Amino acid sequence: MELQVIQTERAPAAIGPYSQGIAAGPWRFVSGQLGMNPETGELVSDELAAQARQALKNLQQIVEAGGCSLNQVVAVDVFLTDMAKFSEFNEIYQEFFTEHRPARAVIEVSALPKGGCVEMKCIVYSGVE
Repeated sequence: MELQVIQTERAPAAIGPYSQGIAAGPWRFVSGQLGMNPETGELVSDELAAQARQALKNLQQIVEAGGCSLNQVVAVDVFLTDMAKFSEFNEIYQEFFTEHRPARAVIEVSALPKGGCVEMKCIVYSGVE
């Protein structure tokens, strides 16, 4: 199986030695996305709501660059620096995943790159629509 790098200017460039995403056969693996502005590479805000929306937009852009849609996401891993904001995060998450509900884990972490408060990664299966 040939691996292909997924790359788009519509999401922030990787801030380390990794790809935005990788296509492996029918699978797409999207690297962790922070709430960073793709043009500046900086966080859009200090607030969870703005960062979460931007991180989800970034995730969506990479999924789409891989030839898929959010309806084909099968699993999402979410990292929050404050689990007390779990409900607030869920409200925003539902704006992007309305009827389709991928498997998901939410994990509290002590810190994230660039001082972010949320990071998300996902796995996509291109064989479903």
